[in-house]
Amino acid sequence: MEAGLRVERHRDHFAPESPDDLWLRAVAEKGWIAVSHDARIRYKPNERDAVIRHRVRLLIVVGKAPFPELARHFVATANRIRAFIAAHKAPWIAKVYRPTEKELARNPQAPGTVTLWYPPRRR
Repeated sequence: MEAGLRVERHRDHFAPESPDDLWLRAVAEKGWIAVSHDARIRYKPNERDAVIRHRVRLLIVVGKAPFPELARHFVATANRIRAFIAAHKAPWIAKVYRPTEKELARNPQAPGTVTLWYPPRRR
């Protein structure tokens, strides 16, 4: 429960080869928020359809960096993530970005950003 976040690991609840539909449905049924590093999920029809069908709330952590660094930036962005979750009804997929190098130079604790990825915003 560090940083006020409760984290459940996939491997503690599902076998490694569990079909995406199975674990995505279970996450939604428990009211959890799914977190993944798979930025291609929106383009995988079976996974995207499972998100929609089961009304999943899915955060995609974006970036090529060591996982401890990604986790540190995720925690720094937690307040923005909470605000995003409160403002959006399921189903959705959102991207969580690290702060830019410029932002980190000004403030090493700078939060990243959260943007809606699916469903696309209507214009």
